[in-house]
Amino acid sequence: MDTIASLFSFITTPVSWVIVQFHSVYGKVFGPDTGWAWGLSIVSLVILIRICLIPLFVKQIKATRAMQTLQPEMKKIQERYKNDKQRQSEEMMKLYKESGTNPLSSCLPILAQSPFFFALYHVLNGIATGKTIGVINDSLLASARNAHIFGAPLAAKFTDGSSKVAALGATLTDVRVVTAIMIVMMSASQFYTQRQLMTKNVDTTVKTPFMQQQKMLMYVFPVMFAIFGINFPVGVLVYWLTTNVWTMGQQMYVIRNNPTPGSKAQAAYLERLTKHVTHHEKTRSRGEKAIVKAIVSKGRDRNEFERKFINSLTKVGLVAQADGTVVKGEAAVESEDGTPTTAAPRRQQPKRQTKSQRQSTAAKSADDSADNTADDAEPKTSLSKSDEPEDAKPAAAAKKAAPKPAGGTRSKAQSGQRKGPQRPKSPSKK
Repeated sequence: MDTIASLFSFITTPVSWVIVQFHSVYGKVFGPDTGWAWGLSIVSLVILIRICLIPLFVKQIKATRAMQTLQPEMKKIQERYKNDKQRQSEEMMKLYKESGTNPLSSCLPILAQSPFFFALYHVLNGIATGKTIGVINDSLLASARNAHIFGAPLAAKFTDGSSKVAALGATLTDVRVVTAIMIVMMSASQFYTQRQLMTKNVDTTVKTPFMQQQKMLMYVFPVMFAIFGINFPVGVLVYWLTTNVWTMGQQMYVIRNNPTPGSKAQAAYLERLTKHVTHHEKTRSRGEKAIVKAIVSKGRDRNEFERKFINSLTKVGLVAQADGTVVKGEAAVESEDGTPTTAAPRRQQPKRQTKSQRQSTAAKSADDSADNTADDAEPKTSLSKSDEPEDAKPAAAAKKAAPKPAGGTRSKAQSGQRKGPQRPKSPSKK
């Protein structure tokens, strides 16, 4: 570690100068020889570096999103050229070039932060050995050696012996307890940062080997931090714990307000956005408009959570526009092709009747039909004999006088035989 730190000795002077400037400010409040003054100086150095690295962090997020989008295409290339590694690498590089992504972009914040980390380690190591380094002179060196954080000197390590710790004015127990707690907190914050990235901000519909690698790194990185942490001075542990906490909070903010499409974080975000937009009936911030604009522009390519968001708006009479705004409109639902259509009114089912109600209804219907039959038959029988036409009387008398067929047999016409001349039957052959 000392050899690696010496490679970045060119940056130790700027790092030590920044620490001294912050120490001069905090020393007036907490005292120049206190651990609070030197500890807060290191924390302020971390915050200053991370603020300068925000553009690289934004680039890292975009690169990670682009890599997640390319996972299906990368999987196809791996399956197509699984026996030809050279062709597989060429197709991968071609895919990166066409999409404008770079796999190394996701490592930019760590790579940019590494020189400051090793420079700080070089400064603290000089304090531990009693050597002036950078702009830290003899008076500042003596002040830093007297500074303790919860009883542990800034330059003490977990692996230091009792004699070395005693030379720094502390006990071995205090150093071991403080460094162990800080190592556990550093590893836990690293694990939680990776875990929320894998469980909340990953598209669960895409299953690729890249996700398995990320899951493995989620457990490997904390173990690596724990192993290397026992060789870090307390001041470096303060630096690394602060940067892990900063990364965790920064990532939580990004996941909450700009989640990956198709992830659980997007489902939670769109649920909150639905309540907010339906309450105010408009999108208020620029970020909300950007999210709505991106969802509308997808059309049929929307995922399940985005379709649910559009349908939730249209059901309450709101329509999302292409520019990200929301206006009032007719209640509608999204069709299969991604376009909103007016929702058809639901047909109400008839209320189910009880058995007694059905019987009473049937009886009432029977009575009504009987009354209608009687009304239809009444005009035929309402005429009296005196009102009958004169021509109808002889016809009625002749009908009465006509003899009935004997034996109760019916006539041929009544029995269903055809009227008119019958075709003669062919002679039977004997």
